[in-house]
Amino acid sequence: QVQLVESGGGLVQTGGSLRLSCAASGRTFSRYAMGWFRQAPGKEREFVAAISSRNWSADNTYYADSVKGRFTISRDNAKNTVYLQMNSLKPEDTAVYYCAADRSSWSRFVSDYDYWGQGTQVTVSS
Repeated sequence: QVQLVESGGGLVQTGGSLRLSCAASGRTFSRYAMGWFRQAPGKEREFVAAISSRNWSADNTYYADSVKGRFTISRDNAKNTVYLQMNSLKPEDTAVYYCAADRSSWSRFVSDYDYWGQGTQVTVSS
């Protein structure tokens, strides 16, 4: 069982930056691929970014096209934490952001993830 708690959301102006954190419980955090998703009002939850588990030789990262070049996902296995650095934020980035853990491999699909956090609100004003 893995519990995930997101933090770092808030209100920011267009062009600003935020860093989201997701703290995980348990001693097996490094074995999980981790993902960030977001859900805007009236829309489906969508993939934002993912990072591979320690089973790979390096931290492989993956991004949705809409955030590539602006967002950076990273992890600190010693702190059981995954981060999402968000730069050059746009109003369309406004959503509740969720982190998720996948026991097998990274994925872009919501249904592939085994554990979810409660979400943190990000609001970008124009």
